[in-house]
Amino acid sequence: MSRPPLPPFTAETAAQKARMAEDAWNSRDPERVSLAYTEDSTWRNRAEFVSGRSEIVGFLTRKWARELDYRLIKEVWTWNENRIAVRFAYEWRDDSGHWFRSYGNENWEFDAAGLMRRRVASINDLLITEAERKYHWPLGRRPDDHPGLTELGL
Repeated sequence: MSRPPLPPFTAETAAQKARMAEDAWNSRDPERVSLAYTEDSTWRNRAEFVSGRSEIVGFLTRKWARELDYRLIKEVWTWNENRIAVRFAYEWRDDSGHWFRSYGNENWEFDAAGLMRRRVASINDLLITEAERKYHWPLGRRPDDHPGLTELGL
């Protein structure tokens, strides 16, 4: 299975890869998201370690059951050969109605077929008020004309 764009990455293809990942995660479909990763992909997400697609699906299912009204923006920080580093921020609420903005960085490593074989994520959560929210598009893909992280001052 091939998942273009393929390494080695350029500024353009790294940005495409990041937007494809953002779009998939904004779908909140664990099965769809898992297909971007190798069968034996390894993750560190905060303090949790995940290995393989079935664990990825389980992790994301739990995540989106807890993080409601999830909306994400990713931005490439840098890239080289088969690696991309992104920064991101996402907004969500818990089942009590408290809103959060979670900030983080991810380091990605891809195989020759363009599947991610390693993902390392560091994430911090900030409690925000509903009035402080910046992401108001309907659930799903971020509209092309919606500002990115830099434009939002994040």
